[in-house]
Amino acid sequence: MHRLLGHSAAAVVAAFGLTCASTLSAAQWLKYPTAGVPRKTDRMVDLSAPAPRMAGGKPDFSGIWLTGNPLCAQGVNPVTNTCGLELPMGREGINMGASLPGGLPYQPWLAALVKERTANHAKDDPHVRCLPDTFLRAYSLPHLLKFVQTPGLLVVLDEMNANYRQVFMDARPLPDDPVPSWQGYSSAKWEGDTLVVDSIGFRDDLWIDWNGSVLTPDAKVRERIRRPDFGHLEIEVAVDDPKAYTKPWTVTLKQQIAVDTELVDEICLENEKSSQRMK
Repeated sequence: MHRLLGHSAAAVVAAFGLTCASTLSAAQWLKYPTAGVPRKTDRMVDLSAPAPRMAGGKPDFSGIWLTGNPLCAQGVNPVTNTCGLELPMGREGINMGASLPGGLPYQPWLAALVKERTANHAKDDPHVRCLPDTFLRAYSLPHLLKFVQTPGLLVVLDEMNANYRQVFMDARPLPDDPVPSWQGYSSAKWEGDTLVVDSIGFRDDLWIDWNGSVLTPDAKVRERIRRPDFGHLEIEVAVDDPKAYTKPWTVTLKQQIAVDTELVDEICLENEKSSQRMK
């Protein structure tokens, strides 16, 4: 059995003149029932049920998630997903500033670069070239993210290229001179039921959407993560990156639970064909 890309993602791929680069390996647990899922009398998932909590009373973000801001107009079904398809592309995956009046506040150099990248159909996109995606972009891509929460650590597993992120939940100080990385360095603390995550130390020119918007090493990212109910995460993201943007900006990236499924191997370089066509 293979998980298929939904037409939202396929449409984006087609729009850039690309072919699907990855081979999705078969997995044994794509329909295995997820334990502890609240269901209605018709056996559908009760998305509005109370969020699960850790032993200490804090919300538990553990679960498999995908974008809750899909390009399709219909709501997201927690199993088959939106528009009757498997994995939707989030609107911020195309344009991170889609919800902002006037879009992202680019510095002039970045405005020109985004215009060039859009015109060139993302031929230089690191995602298309099978490089890792930073977490800010991964929230809106048509790939599953698995959150594994312990009292002191939140681990995010990205099925695309077997990528991972660590969020240390002990409010440790961020490093003074970090080696630049794809995911940055993340330290978190609780404010009530909201997990506040501060991240720095990014590599230069990390794409955060298909348009080619970026983070730079100057970026400071703050996420405020809430689980208002069983089926949803709300992630308010504030970005302060004076090298790339004229002012700080904030967007909310919603996630929806995916149940009765699991991550599958999705290694972009396996049978990759697209880069041969990008000249």
